Amino acid sequence: MATTEEPRPVSNDRGHSATNLDNNHGVRPRREVHHPADLAEALRAVGLRAPDTPSDSNSDSGCEDRDKDKDKPLQSVFLQRKSTNDSYDDSAVVTPEIVPIENPEVNGKPSPKYLQSLPKSGSVGEGKKTYVVVSDDAELREILRRGLEREREKVLPSRREKLRDMVFTKQFSCFDRQNQDAANSQFHGFYVLFWIGMTILIIKMGAENWRKTGSPLGTNEIMKTMFRRDVVVLLLSDGIMCGLTGVSWAMQRLVFRQYIDWERSGWIIQNIWQTLFIAGVVGLPLVRDWPWTHTVFFVLHGIVMLMKQHSYAFYNGHLSTVYKKRQSLLFKLKQLELVSPVSSPSSTSPQVSALSTSHLALPPSANEYHERRRSLSKPQSTEKSDVENISNAIEAAEPLDMEQLHLFERLIKWEADALADELTGKATDPAHYYPNNLTFQNHYEYIVLPTVVYELQYPRSDSIKWSYVAEKACALIGVIFVMIMISQAFIYPVVMRTVYMKETGWTTAQRFQEFPWVLSDLIFPFMMEYLLAWYLIWETVLNILAELTYFADRSFYDAWWNSVSWDQYARDWNRPVHNFLLRHVYHSSISSMKVNKHTATLITFFLSACVHELVMWCIFKKLRGYLLMLQMCQLPLVKLSRTRWLRNQETLGNMLFWAGIFTGPSLLCSLYLIL
Repeated sequence: MATTEEPRPVSNDRGHSATNLDNNHGVRPRREVHHPADLAEALRAVGLRAPDTPSDSNSDSGCEDRDKDKDKPLQSVFLQRKSTNDSYDDSAVVTPEIVPIENPEVNGKPSPKYLQSLPKSGSVGEGKKTYVVVSDDAELREILRRGLEREREKVLPSRREKLRDMVFTKQFSCFDRQNQDAANSQFHGFYVLFWIGMTILIIKMGAENWRKTGSPLGTNEIMKTMFRRDVVVLLLSDGIMCGLTGVSWAMQRLVFRQYIDWERSGWIIQNIWQTLFIAGVVGLPLVRDWPWTHTVFFVLHGIVMLMKQHSYAFYNGHLSTVYKKRQSLLFKLKQLELVSPVSSPSSTSPQVSALSTSHLALPPSANEYHERRRSLSKPQSTEKSDVENISNAIEAAEPLDMEQLHLFERLIKWEADALADELTGKATDPAHYYPNNLTFQNHYEYIVLPTVVYELQYPRSDSIKWSYVAEKACALIGVIFVMIMISQAFIYPVVMRTVYMKETGWTTAQRFQEFPWVLSDLIFPFMMEYLLAWYLIWETVLNILAELTYFADRSFYDAWWNSVSWDQYARDWNRPVHNFLLRHVYHSSISSMKVNKHTATLITFFLSACVHELVMWCIFKKLRGYLLMLQMCQLPLVKLSRTRWLRNQETLGNMLFWAGIFTGPSLLCSLYLIL
């Protein structure tokens, strides 16, 4: 039975890195790398000094002059950057070139042989930064090379993490009136103009419906479909579905109590439950024969609940493994306290001289811990970690001297504190540290939050602005009304025309002849419905939930309308789902399946396409694969956008993007209606 000792909060800076998303499959943000500072760090590590010199006219960071201290084995160090571009690029980081040269100075000036060894400047476009280290000491050159590689590994984005840290900060959505950037935007007038135009359109449609039918809503078949039957059953079913997410919470309680081992059977049981859950969500609308409005709401909400359960279970499952490991280390510390040191130097392995202690000077943090673990998990590394060797020595009850006891205790405490930092995450309140977070209230509070990525603690607002809630609620009702009016006036007649074709026995060839006209009739109304549906969910519904739950991070989307490629659109259009796919599909594929980033991208796109196709099957009761194919076509389009013909053509890229948005939804619906 696991003890319930609280993980100790670390008083120092935990060193969590802010993981914002960049444009390359959502990996960590790239930061500037100033190589002279990295080399200076490597020199300091071996007790050498890198003196300052006047900057080179061909380099933005200058060069470091040769060391004047003749007592040091380093004879000269020269740094040159081939490009003035400071932006970080994986290809720009190269292994330092070590060039041994004897007698590099002649009369106080670099010898011709030394100058010839230096890389030529002015090679425009290569974008690489190269160190040329000149020394006749082979051991020193090897030390410098390893030091520079360590600095490079700290900068490069980690690609083997199990769970990716998400950064939640207090911010507003782009169109929110509380967002000062949006209010001061030069395009704010176009936003106002859009809604004025929509108001005029709705008034015109209502007037025509009144003239024809005597009602502003016209015949109103769509509204009748929405409320014809099973409305109460739908609401009750949705409540039961949300309540069943508690199964994942109960399972994590069993994992913490060690009735279930997460690493062995826990994650398998969780996946089985998730399969049964989504099968029930999809099966109920089919059994009840619900209309498409009920089906869309219930299935989409069920998929959201599935993602929430998955994130909750796998994040807490990971923390349960960390917690168990820390408890084991604390037990080793207690065993170590009972050991009586021998007076003479002990021959027990590991010896003090063989242990790595450089990390003890650093604050114990989850980041530093994972850095050390990754260095031992490389394919070329077969050695065990120091703590594992120490644990084996303690278990064997072998004799230890005072120096070993002291160092063993420091190493185990450092690792235990680093694991405690992992258990606290970004939480500042001890009530949210693992395992204190495994409460009934914490789970269901997360279920109603407008996010599908679980964290121990989120940024929260101070109070609820009820006027803001009322404003968004009015917008919610108004947008739904506008969508119904547009559907009734422009989409419903086209749908009924295609239904008439099938009922009267039109052949496939005859119906396909009508395909261009159906498509042209649906392009504009579907474009409007697409924009309004996005605004309805990501600007009104999620903001209402955020305000009611004190959720301060309102970054539910970014400026996707400025997208120049489909991968940018996938990141910016739906930030909550993108963050889920980034953490639990993309990075999990890399860490668990050991695939490269291109294969992980393919897996992520394919899974997303399958889920969208599942929704289309539930609506049309047809499995055609149209949406799956259209979404998978985005991958070659992403590759095309990165070619030299389109790479810097932002206007053209945005035009191609909008052409796809205009034609995609109407093309998809036309295919399902005609075929």
